[in-house]
Amino acid sequence: MNKRPLYIVQKGFTLVELLIVAIILAILAAIIVPQFASTTTDAQESALRSDLAAMRAAIDLYRQQHGANPGVNASDGATCIGGTKGTGTAGTALAFRDQLVRYTNANGDSCSLQTAGAETFPFGPYLKEDQIPANPITNSAVIEIVTAGDLEMVGTGAALGWKYDSTNGKFIANDTNTDSVNVAYDTY
Repeated sequence: MNKRPLYIVQKGFTLVELLIVAIILAILAAIIVPQFASTTTDAQESALRSDLAAMRAAIDLYRQQHGANPGVNASDGATCIGGTKGTGTAGTALAFRDQLVRYTNANGDSCSLQTAGAETFPFGPYLKEDQIPANPITNSAVIEIVTAGDLEMVGTGAALGWKYDSTNGKFIANDTNTDSVNVAYDTY
């Protein structure tokens, strides 16, 4: 007699097994996803601190070489043959930008070339980008220029770009919101 072994053939997972796997995946997702969200916030806050340090260093070096803070004087007074001349009038964000991202002379006039015709622009550039970086928290590059001279200057409101006091050279994030440990961004 030919005996055949009895086999129980299972062709899939039971509903209970599928539910258990789904519950385990949901628990893991609930634990892991918030970790990624805080990593993004930490990276933005670190980028903000880094951008503030770079901008403050550029402002300090400009002041040391020119005897005035960037943006105080116009950036459009010199002849710039063959290059791009600055167009910022005194006290404006455009003069501030021109004087940090282009070559400058002792008066703060700016040009994209270090030597442009008879004019020379021996200083700068102080930033290697063509623009002032955007605030990494708010994604705004708008700069509010003030002349109060207040060393305890605070932001104007929530989620703005930057704030700069051309009298004392103070440069802050123009954002009164708080970071992940409840510190206001404008106090960084």
